[in-house]
Amino acid sequence: MKTRTKIILDEWAGRAVVFALNILARILGRLLSIDHTFSKSPRKIVVCKFLGMGSIIQATPLLQTLKRNFPDAKLSFITSASNKTLLEKIDVVDEVICIDDKGILNVIRTSISALFKLWKGKADLYIDLETYSYFSTILSTLSLSRNRLGFYRVERNIRLGVYTHMMFFNSGTPIAQSYLQMARLAGCGESNDILYPFRAYEPDIEFVKTKLEQNFDKEKSAYLIINPNASDLRVERRWPLDKFSQVINQLASEFSELNFVLIGIKSEKEWVSQLQKMVRPEFSGRLWNSAGELSLGQLIALISSATLTITNDTGPMHISFSLKKKTVCLFGPASPGQYGNNPYAYGVYKKIYCSPCVHDFLTPPCKGDNICMKLIETSEVFDLCKALLKGEEVKPSHLVEQTTRYIARNGETIPGIVQR
Repeated sequence: MKTRTKIILDEWAGRAVVFALNILARILGRLLSIDHTFSKSPRKIVVCKFLGMGSIIQATPLLQTLKRNFPDAKLSFITSASNKTLLEKIDVVDEVICIDDKGILNVIRTSISALFKLWKGKADLYIDLETYSYFSTILSTLSLSRNRLGFYRVERNIRLGVYTHMMFFNSGTPIAQSYLQMARLAGCGESNDILYPFRAYEPDIEFVKTKLEQNFDKEKSAYLIINPNASDLRVERRWPLDKFSQVINQLASEFSELNFVLIGIKSEKEWVSQLQKMVRPEFSGRLWNSAGELSLGQLIALISSATLTITNDTGPMHISFSLKKKTVCLFGPASPGQYGNNPYAYGVYKKIYCSPCVHDFLTPPCKGDNICMKLIETSEVFDLCKALLKGEEVKPSHLVEQTTRYIARNGETIPGIVQR
């Protein structure tokens, strides 16, 4: 299922179920008088996050904090099947429980299986990191966990009764810190705010080395990662391809020793190929379109040896952060203050009136005309990359203050209009 289909189904079917569970949970809570304090250390902890590779990577400080404070507890993670490989690389996670979201029947079947696993080893602590999902709320409630923690947003206040504890979701706070608030709420005194250090393994390193040798001149081993993609969770995060191509052409002209690797998953191959065609022919021998060719482990190996990563606000950006690689980040629908708060993040962000919108709209006010991304100039990105490649001191993007723009495109467009 497409992400938009999932969200619509969740909104219309999930809301009704949660409304009923909310009433039931409040009644049973009064009758059973269960102790919901954190006086005892949990023996089993469940963390749930379905969507967003980047969000899961930003949740790794939470996972490490839970394991450090409760070393004897079994830590399980519930997620979509597409995230299984990522989570299996995080050694503090003891068990990955997957929901197959490729169709309604698969969702029902794997959800029932997941619930049986949760009932068999009943969790003392269940942390739901989904901010909007009613399905996630339903699964949390039916897990029968003693303490169920969820995020509070006023438009989702019908969930108040089904969680035993709720934490205000502050979209102005770095997302990793929002997740860590859950650990603090659960009684964790010592926190770890560093992203999990993903490792590149030898077989993946050798595979990438071979592919690089096949695509590039051995005399030129340095390369940049170019990620022009964004998942359908918010495609408005994509910077225009023509601007990406201009930056590649400028950098290729300026730095003759550099190669360029375009990345993406199989479904993004066509989009990435469009960018490949826009690069000037004389630079084609220094360009490798790897979209659809790499496993997650191989992507980690590729990024780990890159000179620089240039990326939209999406999963590979967070992988680059975790590998401590300098990363040029292009922000728009989300702000660098929330998702780019990292010492290796260097980026460009146009703070217009309707940005950030990612947490407030299913369909953004611009309806795909992502002004916030289109306002980013190629010269800004090129100059930033050039400075980093030359070793000049650059201020990380999350530390840069900006004045909000209320008018864009020379007065032609007023950002933030919500169409009826």
